[in-house]
Amino acid sequence: TRLSVASAISHGRVFRRLGLGPEGYAEKLIDYGKLGDTSERAMRMADFWLTEKDLIPKPFQVLAPRYRGQNGGYTRMPQIPNRSEQDGAKMAVIEYEGNCLPPFPLPHRDSNLTLLNQLLQGLRQHLAQNQEARVRSSHTAQTPGI
Repeated sequence: TRLSVASAISHGRVFRRLGLGPEGYAEKLIDYGKLGDTSERAMRMADFWLTEKDLIPKPFQVLAPRYRGQNGGYTRMPQIPNRSEQDGAKMAVIEYEGNCLPPFPLPHRDSNLTLLNQLLQGLRQHLAQNQEARVRSSHTAQTPGI
């Protein structure tokens, strides 16, 4: 997790298995960065989490000013397609909002394929068939001898 936090600070984005992401720690490091580099506790936290020591000034000098007027929500974690070639693990991207990287293209799901929409579509078809059957039966009842 420490390596992931350091990678997120260094590159602005890190790819991780879903559920193992360091997004909470990455956000907390920004909160400590807002305390300033004169805070002993903030410096100790940066020293602990950032394994590459040349990254220690970045939360204080780059990231904290970027999120000065914001309380939390510094990262986002969209889910990306699973690792099918290895173990099929669910993957996610943890990235800082407003980083200099191009936006990560998110896969768009076909909402018609969700379970709820499939059930609703089946219900609509069932109701339409029942309505059609009622219309036919009432039509044949009104025209005797056919």
